[in-house]
Amino acid sequence: MAKPYLINCMKIVVTGGAGFIGSNTCEAFVNEGLEVVCLDNFLTGKRENIAHLMDSPLFSLYEGDIRNLEDCKNAVKGADLVLHLAALGSVPRSIADPITTNEINIGGTLNMLVSSRDEGIKRFVYAASSSTYGDSEILPKVENVIGRPLSPYAITKYVSELYADVFAKTYGIDCIGLRYFNVFGRRQDPNGAYAAVIPKFSANLLQKESPVINGDGSFSRDFTYIDNVIQINRLALFTENKEALNEVYNVAFGDSSTLNELYYELRTNLAEFDSTISKLEPIYGPNRKGDIPHSLASIDKAKNLLGYDPKFSLKTGLKETVKWYWENVVLLDSK
Repeated sequence: MAKPYLINCMKIVVTGGAGFIGSNTCEAFVNEGLEVVCLDNFLTGKRENIAHLMDSPLFSLYEGDIRNLEDCKNAVKGADLVLHLAALGSVPRSIADPITTNEINIGGTLNMLVSSRDEGIKRFVYAASSSTYGDSEILPKVENVIGRPLSPYAITKYVSELYADVFAKTYGIDCIGLRYFNVFGRRQDPNGAYAAVIPKFSANLLQKESPVINGDGSFSRDFTYIDNVIQINRLALFTENKEALNEVYNVAFGDSSTLNELYYELRTNLAEFDSTISKLEPIYGPNRKGDIPHSLASIDKAKNLLGYDPKFSLKTGLKETVKWYWENVVLLDSK
């Protein structure tokens, strides 16, 4: 099978490359023989996520901040493609600190777009978010129907889509937005006040603590394993389909699970390593501000235009994830 023509553009800048999604993507690209530049300021990214890549001649780290235009310009010098993943995530964090969220997610994205335009970058693929659907109650979520944002974070991610659209029309840079739905998997940080639900629940259970579920557990999400995300990151960067350009896509598995279902599936998997975990029951707390009640994605557009074919369901992804947490969190802590 012939490689897509853009595979010859060997140098890719990955912003937020030391983060959860970024480090996994950097690793995959380096393993494929692509040259990767990681731009990260380590505000949320971790050096240990990319430590194993530092000796590779195909990988380089540019330590900088996307809020600094000069850092962005320096990072993209000589590059061909940009995968812009850097952002300050978390709906609750954006509610607590909307100014920093705005500076990073909107100002930083604009800096990267300007730098990419000036450097003549061939394609700009960026992380959008399922939070953009806001208060829309339509299920499954389709890309051309959104609601009103429910958090500062959601606003910033939607503004990024608007900026990318304007840059595509005004400056001719090919842009693709990827609306990630609740990504999970290896290297996702289980610590901190703003940890995502799967690593947070995993950490609680491994410590023999009962997790707190916000609400009654009936809220549902389209949980998306990291390898599905790596697949579409690659497809978006290298697609030859011109109809696929300057579009926004849902990145999900196309199935939803409630938080209660997630909890018991996660508990069952972890109990294979420690049977005492099977006795832990969740604690229920109040709903979180800004949370969307239900999230289920249509992935037809990504399938049809990008050839997206996710292989990992929640169940298969959780098996891989739980194994990673056991080997890298529990076993390492015990040494």
